[in-house]
Amino acid sequence: MPAQHVPPGYAGPPGYLPPGYAPPGYAPAPVPPPVAPNGQPLASFGDRLLAYLIATAVATAVALVLFAPVVFLIFFRMIDEVEQAGPAGPDPATFWTDVFLPLLAAEFGVLLLMLAFYWIHHVEYARRTGQTFGKKVMKLRIVPVQPGAALTRGVLGKRWLVEFAGGMFVPFLSYLDGFWQLWDKPWQQCLHDKFAGTVVVKVAP
Repeated sequence: MPAQHVPPGYAGPPGYLPPGYAPPGYAPAPVPPPVAPNGQPLASFGDRLLAYLIATAVATAVALVLFAPVVFLIFFRMIDEVEQAGPAGPDPATFWTDVFLPLLAAEFGVLLLMLAFYWIHHVEYARRTGQTFGKKVMKLRIVPVQPGAALTRGVLGKRWLVEFAGGMFVPFLSYLDGFWQLWDKPWQQCLHDKFAGTVVVKVAP
């Protein structure tokens, strides 16, 4: 088929630009931020990380208050055992029962207390507003994936089970759980979000 003839000098109608060219000064529209099913913007990885670090700082302070007196007590008992021992050193059996076992029991007790603290803070406290202390500071909120669904104790308990109970006993689960948000689509969920059916959103100041 013969090519169509275009009259010389024809440039199209005024203001016409060939396909693929944008008018001068035109910038592409910005990509809107990802939103949750309820329409609120999803929390960024950085905001969630800062909220987690704030909550961790609070938990660390609680652990120090609970654990420091026990450590000092066991330490002074160990010093006393060494001072009372003869030239051969402290008796291994006595050292085991008077120092090592109490220290092990104290660590286990603090672990249980920390799990209880995390439950109170991340379940009972967060159930009122969907916010922990760290999320309040960072203006974040936990909401169910299903719009209009209630944020119940059971939902938050599932988050606690993966994030804290599982994170304490399964190696590297805490890291995998937290970093999962970076590649999760479309809701940018961590593993504990997926298990509980929640997302974390940014709320207005």
